[in-house]
Amino acid sequence: MQSISVKCKLQVPVELRSEIDRTLLLFADACNQIYEIAKRENCWNTTKLHHLVYKPVRVATGLKANHVCQAIRRVTGNAKAVKQVHKFRPTSINLDVRTFQYIEDLQTVGVTLMCGRVKFKLSIGNYQLALLKGQSPTAATLNKTKHGDYYINICVDLPTSPTGKTPKASTERSRSVIGVDLGRRDIATTTNGESWSGRQIQATRDRYSKVRANVQSKRTRSSRRLLRRLSGREQRFQKWLNHNISKQLVQNALVTNATLAFEDLTNIRESLNQKLRSKVERRRTNNWAFYQLRLFVGYKANIAGVPVVFIPPAYTSQTCSRCGHIHPVKGKSYRNGKNFKCGHCGFEHDADINAALIIAALGKSVSLPGSPGMSCQLEGQLSLFPMIQVCG
Repeated sequence: MQSISVKCKLQVPVELRSEIDRTLLLFADACNQIYEIAKRENCWNTTKLHHLVYKPVRVATGLKANHVCQAIRRVTGNAKAVKQVHKFRPTSINLDVRTFQYIEDLQTVGVTLMCGRVKFKLSIGNYQLALLKGQSPTAATLNKTKHGDYYINICVDLPTSPTGKTPKASTERSRSVIGVDLGRRDIATTTNGESWSGRQIQATRDRYSKVRANVQSKRTRSSRRLLRRLSGREQRFQKWLNHNISKQLVQNALVTNATLAFEDLTNIRESLNQKLRSKVERRRTNNWAFYQLRLFVGYKANIAGVPVVFIPPAYTSQTCSRCGHIHPVKGKSYRNGKNFKCGHCGFEHDADINAALIIAALGKSVSLPGSPGMSCQLEGQLSLFPMIQVCG
């Protein structure tokens, strides 16, 4: 199962806005009180912290019992997720099955506020309706934006197939595989020749890095606030870009009745950071949000019914997509930047498209076991290319 958050706008009457604001304010106050006690007692275990803070915080704030429990979970969760917890602001509140209810027939949600349970109409489109159809969500987060609008992020669970495996029904209907090569120069390149340049996101990240370096040297309160705003802008831009790329990839696969094949880049940062590189290159690699793109593709493909498979990444960029040959000398490659020229058959192609073709061939061996797949034409290369032995 994969959990995703469905963002829905609430239709809030004017007379109820103050009640939501009051609940948000008291929830943030509870989080700040809990955090101070946890820091003073050096207690970050949810159960132990509950015994320390539940009664005094509830008396001090007047919050509902489940709101206090959610405040405790938020404090311990934030402490584990970030190095330094800043002051909690009255912008959101966590809800569970006791304080939240989704009513599909009426397209409303019930939310427990300080004044009691209140129902709000949802203002959503077909995309959200499709995600929420038949769901019985038990968790959500109520948010207030800086423009004064109210949204509720509803957590829903979507069934997913195991990594690297395609459901039988999907396998039978899929007749082709689109290989996707991920990288920094080009964020994604497909076997169809489509490519999304990484130049804009790299330039944006470099610009923000320079601004952060200048701001960090000042060490003032306003500089810290500016750093948080810069971080938010950079993350939103990256998220927007990955959403657009993933949407186009899934749409193309849906139209052509194809499976999407990716390299499994798990732990790629750790392996790259072991190599001797400049500080700039290390920062650029660590900022590479390939996993976010993978998550976005995963849940969009699951909704659309598009199969996704993952293959080992070794040698995909060094193998000729025509003859299956790789350079006989370990550590050397026929790839030179964006160009690939095979030393065995003389095949020349764009290096990223060539890698995408290899990924597609290996992905076809996984998603369509009865297909010819691919195999190395040179016996001496098999020991250097373990993927071909497995998938051939």
